[in-house]
Amino acid sequence: MSMESISSQFVIKNALLASKLAKRVGNHLSMHGISLSEYLVMHHLEHSPNKAVARIELAEHIGMSASGVTRLIAPMEKNHIIEKVANPRDARQSLVKLSEVGQRLYADARISFEQISAEQTSALSLNQQEKILEFYTKLI
Repeated sequence: MSMESISSQFVIKNALLASKLAKRVGNHLSMHGISLSEYLVMHHLEHSPNKAVARIELAEHIGMSASGVTRLIAPMEKNHIIEKVANPRDARQSLVKLSEVGQRLYADARISFEQISAEQTSALSLNQQEKILEFYTKLI
């Protein structure tokens, strides 16, 4: 019987953690009518320097394909959460940004997200959370 390497165990544990956190947080965000993936899009748009980004940047940031992001944001655009804007650097490509509706929705959802995040990390001290963030920064 072969032993799994520590790196394999690490990846497996992180994948399981990510899956469980995504389910718990997603359930909490559903009261706002959004998924965790949609929240991640909104978070990235809200914290981008120009508040507007290309779809390919969104895809890279949240770990999806460009077509996957297009499918994800299409209903968000239809529901007026995000809107297309012209790209001042490249007229062939549009950018997406949060609409006013999206900004309000994000502000409301962020409160819930902060609450569920605090609940999910309550077993860890602030120092432990900071160390884990340092590790993830190195890996991502």
